Formats: sequence, structure tokens, C-alpha cells
Amino acid sequence: MTVQVPRDKGLDRTVSILKDGYEFIQKRVQYHHLDIYETKVLCEKVALISGESAAELFYDSELMKRNGAMPSRVLKTLFGEGGVQTLDGQAHAHRKQLFMSLMTPEGLERLYGITRKQWSEAATKWEKKGKITLFDEVLELLTRVACEWADVPLPEKEVSKRADDFNKMIEGATKLGPEYLASRRARSRTEKWIVKLIQDVRNGKREATPDSAIYRMAFHEDLEGNKLDEQIAAVELINILRPIVAISRYIVFGAHAFEEHPESRTLIKANEDHLRCFIQEVRRYYPFFPYLAAIAKKDFTWQQYDVKEGQLVMLDLYGTNHDPKVWSDPDEFRPSRFKDYQGSMYDLVPQGGGDHYSGHRCPGEWPTIEVLKASFSFMAAHLDYKVPRQDYSYSLKKIPSIPKSGFVMKKVRQV
Repeated sequence: MTVQVPRDKGLDRTVSILKDGYEFIQKRVQYHHLDIYETKVLCEKVALISGESAAELFYDSELMKRNGAMPSRVLKTLFGEGGVQTLDGQAHAHRKQLFMSLMTPEGLERLYGITRKQWSEAATKWEKKGKITLFDEVLELLTRVACEWADVPLPEKEVSKRADDFNKMIEGATKLGPEYLASRRARSRTEKWIVKLIQDVRNGKREATPDSAIYRMAFHEDLEGNKLDEQIAAVELINILRPIVAISRYIVFGAHAFEEHPESRTLIKANEDHLRCFIQEVRRYYPFFPYLAAIAKKDFTWQQYDVKEGQLVMLDLYGTNHDPKVWSDPDEFRPSRFKDYQGSMYDLVPQGGGDHYSGHRCPGEWPTIEVLKASFSFMAAHLDYKVPRQDYSYSLKKIPSIPKSGFVMKKVRQV
């Protein structure tokens, strides 16, 4: 027996994705108190799903595949063509292991140390300025962090340019016209830069430590024992660098949370467990990545809805993190909800769900947490600053979102 699932009227809702932003799926699904809604994107029937059980379905590799699901404009700006996000089956598992091999306790501890060092050096520079815009500064700070951790050389004169290109890539998938073209150009420049470094490492012109990201990408072999095409190797190395730079948005949202909930800074300084809770609540509460897409591998029925082979399915990440069936008072910022949190692999999904090793869950989730640990603990205990009047509200219509002012700080002092 099937049910009449609610659906959008009209021929197409592609423009609504840009118009509704993070709420595109949420307002459709949650309004009807269901986990599924039907719409049309690019004139194709699409199933919109949200919630914990929806995430579990989405990451079922027997029912869903990623190859062909990602829009071309996203591959040409954000993810790059031929990367791990587009693979399935054994090819995906083998490539995913390349990323997970970098997520060792030693590697993550090193990332934490690099981040703390960069914060201290940046704060020293900020003391000499009258005021700073945190978003702009942290883009450069995390570009330095990412490149140092990956063993990618980054001359100081290139920091601003590389940070700007990473940011254009992050923003480009949802832009139109000149901004989208600027994102494409930023992707092209970044890939050319990294391809040259991959070539230099392979031919011995540049030394790299064997456990570094650049070395691993340069010499990784596929299932047939062949090195990755140098272009693909560059795409995958960028898939290490770019997500770290993207954490800049979480840091600015964390500063926003400090301002809205000043008790959090005091609690973080006194209790390391509150730092963990604060990080998770920042990741749950604030908008980051809106939704993901997959394609049904075969016909099946889910919640009395018939999904057809080849149908596009979109999982609502933001809405799942704000699902009232999972989270009490989901629109309140409350770190204490994570004090005794047990959770599952499918309820907190700001960077995807499922298993890190066998599934498509973002391998950058653990580095994200380490960078946020280093950043928020430094900001709470070692950074004194004033916040002038400004508009630090943010819009759920804009993807990716960020406080409008970029979060201006003045009289910054390291303590």
C-alpha cells in the first residue's frame, strides 16, 4: 500500500533551492510532519527526505549510490571532478581509506598543535590593529593550518590569494553569473597549483614526509595498482585543504555563540567537557552544508512511498539537525544537550552520517573537531576583545551562511 506523499505544484522547483536556502527541504517536510516530500528539480522527480531514519536510508549502500548524483556545478566548484564523493562500492572504500589513513591520533594531535600555534601568531598580529573582521582573518589562519598540516608549501605572499580562492570555491556552487564564474576560475587556479606540487613530489623535486597528505595523494595506488591521475590526486589533496578552510564559518558562528551566550566562555575555561558540548552544539545549531544528493540503485518502498530506480534523493542535513522528533527545542542553542549524549550515526549529521570508514560520511569531521577544539579553547581562555555595534545576524536563505558583518572585533589582546 502506498500513500499520497505531499508534493510541490508546478513543473519545477530548481529556483526554490536558491530562494529557500537551508530551509528548502525542512519547510516542506516538517510542515507536513512527514519524513519525505516530492518535488521536481531540473524537471526530474526528486524525493526530499529528512530526519534520523532518512539519514539511515540515505547511507544504505544497497539502495543508494553517489555516482551521477552531484550536480556538475558543484563538482566544478566545490568538490572537484573525479573525487571520492563521486565513487561507490570498492572504488569508494579504497579511496576513502586514503583519507582515513591521515586521521590517526598522532596526525590529529599534530593538527591541534598547528592550529593553536597559528592562533597565537595571528593574535599577536591582531593586537597591532585597531579592529579586525574575524571571518577574513580566520580564512587566512586556516589556510596556513591546512597547508602546514598537509605539508603543502605556502609562501607568505600567497596566503591571501590562496585563502580567497578556497573561499570562492566554497561559495561558488550556489552562486549565479559572475560569482559562479569566479568560483570556477578559483578552482582552476587551485588545481593547477596543486597539480604542479604533486608532480614535484613524484619526480623528487620536492621532499615530503611519507605520512603527509601531499605524499599520500601523490603516491596512492588504485585497485589496479596504478597511481592516481595527477589531476585526480590534486582534487583529493584539495579535498583535504578546502574543508579545513571551510571551518572558518564554524569559528565565526562560535564567536557569535560566545556573544549570545557569554557563559559558554566561562564554562569552557573551567570545564573541558563543556568545550566538547559547545563544539557539537555549534555544529548542530548553525547552518553549514544544507543537503546531499544520491541516486536510487533500484526500486524500493520507504515509509509507504515508492522510490524508483534512478530517482534523485536529497537528504536534509540542516533539517535533520533541527528535527523536533530527535532534538528537544531544536531552535535553541543549548550545549548541555550533549552532556550525556549517546546519539547514533544518523541524528547529528552536519557533515553527513553513517560510518566514517565504510560509508560516505565526511572524513573531515574529525579534523573539524580538532580545529574547533584548538580554536574555541584559545578564544575562551587566551583572547580578549571588544565587539563593536554591528549586524552579526545571518540568513538561512544564503548558502553558505555567515554573520553579515563577518564578526568585527576591536582591541584584540592575547592573554
